[in-house]
Amino acid sequence: MLDTYTNNTNKIQGRLSAWLAKHNLAHRPLGFDYQGVEILQIRSEDLLSIAVALYVYGFNYLRSQCAYDVAPGGLLASVYHFTKLQDDADQPEEVCIKVFVSRQNPRIPSVFWIWKSADFQERESYDMLGIFYESHPRLKRILMPDSWIGWPLRKDYIVPDFYEPQDAY
Repeated sequence: MLDTYTNNTNKIQGRLSAWLAKHNLAHRPLGFDYQGVEILQIRSEDLLSIAVALYVYGFNYLRSQCAYDVAPGGLLASVYHFTKLQDDADQPEEVCIKVFVSRQNPRIPSVFWIWKSADFQERESYDMLGIFYESHPRLKRILMPDSWIGWPLRKDYIVPDFYEPQDAY
């Protein structure tokens, strides 16, 4: 599957994609965003090995992690923005990693053990979209009450007619 995942994309391949391909790490280049940040698609099962490689490569800062629902009944996406912070760097190198998973079994390995800043960000993605980050030490709801049923930011979510908040006293 590595060949089909990395071939046919040389015209949009950036420096980091070339480095990953050189080291036989499966990914798919998706081009660049409007600021010139390279975007890569990674399979869920490859995320930890790619994450460790990125850390070794110098991406020592997880700037943000978010998630979104691609389409009603379709895939869910977890997006990571990594930055390579160095002394006296005017424009640090950045990369965007996207991991797509099915909504029937939305499981992604947690990068918490590499970047501690993923803690609350992965918890929010879990709370709003129901993506389970495996091996996350405290994966529980962070915005919604524990009794809430469903994942509010999924496009196929049906808002309940009535929800009675718990009395705080």
